[in-house]
Amino acid sequence: MAGQVRDVVIIGSGPAGWTAAIYAARAQLKPVVYTGTPKSDPGPMLPGGQLMLTTEVENYPGFPHGVVGPEMMGLFQQQAERFGTEVIGEDVVRCDFSKRPFELHMGDGSVVKTRSVIIATGATANWLGLENEMRLARSGGGVSACAVCDGALPAFRNQPLGVVGGGDTAMEEAHYLTKFASTVYVIHRRDSFRASRIMQERLLKAPNVKVLWNKGVVDCLGDDKLTAVKLRDTVTGEISTLELKGLFIAIGHTPTTKFLKDSGLEFDASGYIKLNSRSSYTNIEGVFAAGDVADSTYRQAITAAGMGCQAAIDAERWLGAQGGH
Repeated sequence: MAGQVRDVVIIGSGPAGWTAAIYAARAQLKPVVYTGTPKSDPGPMLPGGQLMLTTEVENYPGFPHGVVGPEMMGLFQQQAERFGTEVIGEDVVRCDFSKRPFELHMGDGSVVKTRSVIIATGATANWLGLENEMRLARSGGGVSACAVCDGALPAFRNQPLGVVGGGDTAMEEAHYLTKFASTVYVIHRRDSFRASRIMQERLLKAPNVKVLWNKGVVDCLGDDKLTAVKLRDTVTGEISTLELKGLFIAIGHTPTTKFLKDSGLEFDASGYIKLNSRSSYTNIEGVFAAGDVADSTYRQAITAAGMGCQAAIDAERWLGAQGGH
């Protein structure tokens, strides 16, 4: 690919990236998708995105009996490749948008030139960093970072569930789980929530919510499935055990934008890529963004896919206006 200038490069391989690839390929833009490289722990540029950590997806249209997350991403990839998408398992480590064509610097030291870029690198859930937490998250053993995605699964219905966090996200996740759980335990390291007052009041009105103040999760117990968590009192240091069938980590997300440092792109206060109103355009002409990397509100597979569609159509029209396609 040395010396070749691409029409469009897509960075990221979650629902947004693959959907953008499907639309771009059908528009004969000959897209290339950089998926990132496999890592032992979830992190930036996780190939397939966060759905690779999701065992059962039941809320995506077209799968009436649900679908396993990795299988779903495999189907997305197959569809993109069917129309001629080139897929490369490599990390983009730096982007130079100061020159045209743009230059993308790869983890292997190579440089790729392209007329347009669609950034679809997603956002990584913030985890507690416990060994058993990640083991059970990867295996679908009852640890999750998305209540809306997983909370309605049969395994969690009428069961005691825990939510870790004290911000608005934790309040939202816990309130959602009250529809399904026998009891929702909100586990918080401090003696007061950071969440807005209205969010707190809404949650605490639910009869099946119990707040465990000044408690931190120090271990997740269970072989194949979560059976309990070990808690440490942040004031006294006392260790206790709480029986749970599900644990939802709600301590925020980090958009995967570190490789875009000094690129000239604009970000919001939380680090998400800023988009122009009702479009996928960023502040740099020819650079588009889609999915969770630019969406701190919904963070769902279907909204990411919709944004990927928008980005591909926007990129095609922009290239056409430049006379480049």
